[in-house]
Amino acid sequence: MLTCGRFISSSAATSTASFSPFRTLTRSLLRRPAPRLLSSASAAAAAATAVEPDTKGGGGAGGAAAAVRPQWKAAIDFKWIRDNRDAVADNIRSRNSTANLDLVLELYDQYLALQKEVERLRAERNAVANKMKGKLDPSVRQALVEEGKNLKEGLIALEEDLVQLTDKLQLEAQSIPNTTHPDVPVGGEESSVLRKEVGSQRSFNFTIKDHLQLGKELDLFDFDAAAEVSGSKFYYLKNEAVLLEMALVNWAISEVSKKGFTPLITPEIVRSSVVEKCGFQPRAQNTQVYSIEDSDQCLIGTAEIPVGGIHMDSILAESALPLKYVAYSHCFRTEAGAAGAATRGLYRVHQFSKVEMFIFCRPDESDKLHEELITIEEDLYASLGLHFKTLDMATGDLGAPAYRKFDIEAWMPGLERYGEISSASNCTDYQSRRLGIRYRPSPSEPPSTNTKKGKGAGSGPTQFVHTLNATAVAVPRLIVCILENFQQDDGSIVVPEPLRPYMGGLEVISPKFE
Repeated sequence: MLTCGRFISSSAATSTASFSPFRTLTRSLLRRPAPRLLSSASAAAAAATAVEPDTKGGGGAGGAAAAVRPQWKAAIDFKWIRDNRDAVADNIRSRNSTANLDLVLELYDQYLALQKEVERLRAERNAVANKMKGKLDPSVRQALVEEGKNLKEGLIALEEDLVQLTDKLQLEAQSIPNTTHPDVPVGGEESSVLRKEVGSQRSFNFTIKDHLQLGKELDLFDFDAAAEVSGSKFYYLKNEAVLLEMALVNWAISEVSKKGFTPLITPEIVRSSVVEKCGFQPRAQNTQVYSIEDSDQCLIGTAEIPVGGIHMDSILAESALPLKYVAYSHCFRTEAGAAGAATRGLYRVHQFSKVEMFIFCRPDESDKLHEELITIEEDLYASLGLHFKTLDMATGDLGAPAYRKFDIEAWMPGLERYGEISSASNCTDYQSRRLGIRYRPSPSEPPSTNTKKGKGAGSGPTQFVHTLNATAVAVPRLIVCILENFQQDDGSIVVPEPLRPYMGGLEVISPKFE
């Protein structure tokens, strides 16, 4: 590392050329191409990288016309990353992340050195200004004027470099995934550990059908007409399937609301920056996100995104935590790369309805609340009579935001396999550092009902909240489970008892005879 103090003299004879060694050093770093940060099935894109090229052409400070700028900045603890380099490197490897830790730390060292030099020049410029306040010989004053001019020009140049270096550091560091719970198994999806198993596979004394055949015979949905209207992986729900979707949604919201969750219906179009801050990549190759052309907006793939943003850039009162929401929305996913028999029918589609749980809480509560979320999910599916297993997902299957994730896979006899019907993730402060959501600890503060865009009550340093999310109901997957598990030999479907009050008392979906 070059010693910063060597690059400028305190004499009036110093010229702007004296800054060239440091500027050459920083320029070489700024020109280095950043690694491509693409989402993968195992790592879910290691990060929320929000970049936007300079499209104005030919411009930019210091001639860096191709520089990229972050649309937003996360509150990343670079000192912690540097002090825990080995642990961070191991975490990146175990999660199959593409993050370049060596480059992040190199940029951080350069940032600290350049920042120190900028601060030194500011102090020296202030000292020159102070010297000019008294009565001076004209020649001395002129020398100080020249020195101040040179210092100002050099400072402007280095400040431009500092801005660009800060941007590059931010972009690279955003690719580093969240830390991982120590109990999470290391490896790919196959290394995930069974946490719990409920029920058993039902035995049938007749030839079973998959949900596609059942739906066709019972006139419950139409994929052919939807393909003509919208394209593949779209569908019309018909007749009792419509009642079944509405029942699942209303039942889930009703049950979860009883546990202290506030019901929400969310926007389904959000700013791309909010998508990125939550840990998704709308611009990545094989992205699951639909972006709206000529806008900065996207269709949501989950209500986790708009709910995560509801308290963006806020300081919450500790007395308001935990904040629990249960949100209904339609979800839209490109399902890029998905193909094969395992994805047929309703199992993997471009548009579907979902009920999502989301919690903002204090850091010391997130592990306990994670257990609460997975228990709610297990109780919901057990009450429907489904056979399922809960898995503690391995590091290679964690998305960038997740500290720990439990998946629930239910038996789907028509598809002859287990299929994922929900997940529950503890994202600790990964999302809140990007969304700017803090709380102010203060045991003496009065309860506050205004938690939106406020500064919070009380005093003391703020802390980032932890965020958690979990699926209550992903409607198409549960329709698959219900049709295939509760089919009868006459082609009818027994409606699970908890859903009947939400379907007008309907107990059986029967074939329609002319």
